[in-house]
Amino acid sequence: MSPAPALLAAPRGNRELLALLGRTPMARITAELPCPQPGFWAKLEGLGAGGMKARPAVAMLLGARERGELRPGAPVVESTSGTLGIGLAFAGQALGHPVVLVGDSELEPSVRQLLRTYGVRLELVERPAVQGGWQAARLARLRELLAELPGAYWPDQYNNPDNTAGYASLAAEMAAGLDHLDVLVCSVGTGGHSAGVAATLRRHWPALRLIGVDATGSTIFGQPARPRLMRGLGSSIHPRNVAYEAFDEVHWVGPAESADACRRLATGNFVSGGWSTGAVALVAAWAARVHPGAVVATVFPDGPHRYLGTVFDDGFAAAHGLDLARAARRPVEIPHPAAAEATGWARCRTVTDPLRRPARVPGRPARVPGRPARVPDRLAPAAEPAALAPLAPPEAP
Repeated sequence: MSPAPALLAAPRGNRELLALLGRTPMARITAELPCPQPGFWAKLEGLGAGGMKARPAVAMLLGARERGELRPGAPVVESTSGTLGIGLAFAGQALGHPVVLVGDSELEPSVRQLLRTYGVRLELVERPAVQGGWQAARLARLRELLAELPGAYWPDQYNNPDNTAGYASLAAEMAAGLDHLDVLVCSVGTGGHSAGVAATLRRHWPALRLIGVDATGSTIFGQPARPRLMRGLGSSIHPRNVAYEAFDEVHWVGPAESADACRRLATGNFVSGGWSTGAVALVAAWAARVHPGAVVATVFPDGPHRYLGTVFDDGFAAAHGLDLARAARRPVEIPHPAAAEATGWARCRTVTDPLRRPARVPGRPARVPGRPARVPDRLAPAAEPAALAPLAPPEAP
């Protein structure tokens, strides 16, 4: 256990920073991802102050202050893989709270330096937990810090409804910028982004189809937990903010497909980003191809700078066995999340809460109806067995 940290000095607070939130541009993406596609809209949240998660970070702290859970000048403690940490650094400066973040040893050195530059106290765990991986290890250290820091507040991004509410402004900006929307593609990590944006946009367009994008090795939609190379989407736990009933289908995307999409974005549309951006771009382009005439939109959570040594580095790809030239060009279709393990790009039109699903009969996937499709599927991709594996007992993430 680390020694008890000294009392933290609160920043003065600068509410003028809140005027920088939001109003990020939307871009029309027409790059080949990886095939020609008619184009989709992308909200470029990486160009906003504090990134996409500055919105929910501010919402969570303001909500806690209004309820009396966060006192003026009290420290804020949270677990992060990076993106929310930057948002909380912004919110802490704006509202006058010191921020303590628990990351892990896989957090990129550039992000560590950036967070410390913003005045964050950063603690790193060195080993993943046997059950729950890096997330569980970070949460264990977080609970220690809560006991060590008097009056500290934990936003609990995975289960805090203010996380979801914080994305209402993002959805409102998208609604104002689009005449119509048929398909929304959202990455899923804590679940707040997809739940908040979809709920607001469906007030404008009730028939909106929502496609969730998860990482291979993530447990969110019922796949077994595996070690994950991709950060920023996916989870080794089951966040309560995930609105399972809101999704029409889910795609799992592997790191090779995501990295290939990021590079194609950079050379074909100039705007790009990291793992989440590549994954949603790939699926949004696919949706635009298979739903001719449909208006498709997604959100690019960040820009490329954090990922110059990973996603955009040939040495990193080679060291991790990522053959971008062989990245899947279309998803494998599986009937149910329990039917097979996705080891590459896969698609499932049955979406269920894995903590509430009925028991699976050995040798036969459970049949749980998902929400009906609003936009007819015009292409059911043929199976590519290399992207699937038989289900096996999960390993420690």
